[in-house]
Amino acid sequence: MRSHFPVHTSLGYRLGAAALLIAIAVILAALAFEHIGGYQPCPLCLTERYAYYVSIPVLFIALIAVAGGHSNWAASGFSLVALAFLINAGLAGYHAGAEWGFWPGPSTCSGSAQPLGGGNLLKDLATVRVARCDQATWWFLGLSFAAWNVVVSAILWITSMRAAIEVRRSKSQAGAGFSF
Repeated sequence: MRSHFPVHTSLGYRLGAAALLIAIAVILAALAFEHIGGYQPCPLCLTERYAYYVSIPVLFIALIAVAGGHSNWAASGFSLVALAFLINAGLAGYHAGAEWGFWPGPSTCSGSAQPLGGGNLLKDLATVRVARCDQATWWFLGLSFAAWNVVVSAILWITSMRAAIEVRRSKSQAGAGFSF
C-alpha cells in the first residue's frame, strides 16, 4: 500500500539516497587521488573498492524499488549493501592495522615483485612506484586512507541498515492500515 506523501519524504528513501551519495563521493575521491593525485593504490585498496562498485548500482535500484512501492526488494537491496559495507569495514580495519604495525599485511602486499614492461627497463625502474599495504601513503587527522575507509564503511553500513529497517517499518505500518 502506498503512502499519501511523495516517496522522497520517507526516511528510508532519504537514508538510502544519502548512502548512495556518500558512496559515489568516496569512490570518486579515491579515483581522483589515484588518477589526478598520483597515489598508487595497493592490492588491498583495490579490493576495498569492490564494496563501492557493487553497492552504488544496488543502492540506485533499491531507491527505484522504494519509489515503485516495492518495499521488500528495496529493503533487501539496502540490507545487501549494509552487509557489503560491514565486510568492507572489517577488511579496511585489517588494512589499517597492517599499516600501524599491529599485524603483518598479506604477502601480496609486500611490494616485493611487480612485473615491468618489456620496453625500456631503466625507464620503467625510474617511474614504477610500488604500493605496499603496510605503509600508508597519505594521512589526514591521524588516519590513513584505509582508516578513513573504516569510518566511512561503518557509516554506510549503519545508514544502509537503517534504510532497510525504515523501509520495512513503513511497509508494515502501511499494511496495518496506518496512513501517512
